[in-house]
Amino acid sequence: MNSASPVSGVRVVSTGTVHMRPEHVGPTWKPMPLWLFTSKRWTGPRPINAFLIEHKAGLVLFDTGQDRASLLDPDYFPGRINKLVNARMGRFVAGPEDTLQAGLARFGYRPDDIDVVVLSHLHPDHIGGLPALRGAKIVVSGDEWATLSARLPESRGLYRSHIDLPGLRWQQVTPELLGAHAPASFSKGHDLFGDASMIVLPTPGHTPGSVSMLVRRSGQASLLLVGDLTYDADLLGACQLSGMGNRKRMRASIRQVNELRRAEPELIVLPAHDPSAAARLAADSGCDL
Repeated sequence: MNSASPVSGVRVVSTGTVHMRPEHVGPTWKPMPLWLFTSKRWTGPRPINAFLIEHKAGLVLFDTGQDRASLLDPDYFPGRINKLVNARMGRFVAGPEDTLQAGLARFGYRPDDIDVVVLSHLHPDHIGGLPALRGAKIVVSGDEWATLSARLPESRGLYRSHIDLPGLRWQQVTPELLGAHAPASFSKGHDLFGDASMIVLPTPGHTPGSVSMLVRRSGQASLLLVGDLTYDADLLGACQLSGMGNRKRMRASIRQVNELRRAEPELIVLPAHDPSAAARLAADSGCDL
């Protein structure tokens, strides 16, 4: 990568908050069905963040946040069981000021300005802005897209009616050898613009096809946007797993990420629901977000 980074800015776009089960955040020994239907506690509010990256080739959005329709439309989650599971999973709060459109407007942008969307995975609180992004290219891992066709996708929080929308331009990507620009511990990924400034990395575990994205900036620490691989960067650093996902795959992905952190001690890890993520990014950027 050239010394002058093509990345000029990274912003946090908030699309509301969610109260989660403590076992969901982790760590916990309980399997997901057990804590989901027995837990009586909720965490405090945690953000539902997307990340906007200003690149010389265009505007990139990592995840798209929550759709307010999931709160307002009683049929957003079809079927009684799906409604029950989602009500047990999280308590979402999103006002008119928490839409993707409103979040982008705070930085002077509209959904039509977005050129590329990278989805960490296909759960509802990460794909909620898709209806407004029909002009963008939507990047998703091939493994994640394949889960839509597996048996009973709705039981895993995947709702094709909110994902495979008419007019969206999807690009399924698979990890390829990165060569000289590969980050430590990751030999494969998808170089988004071919300049090594933004690399999509496979980090399965939360879902089979979950990805993270490494953002390299000139003169500043690199960023690693990890979606829901963890809900707290400190827990990830301590190798503690969340309560939702395939534990073996999560452990392997967290090990890779922590190896990268050791190789790049200034690396800033930004989970989608980490309450301190926006402040850490603002402190590094020296500005208010």
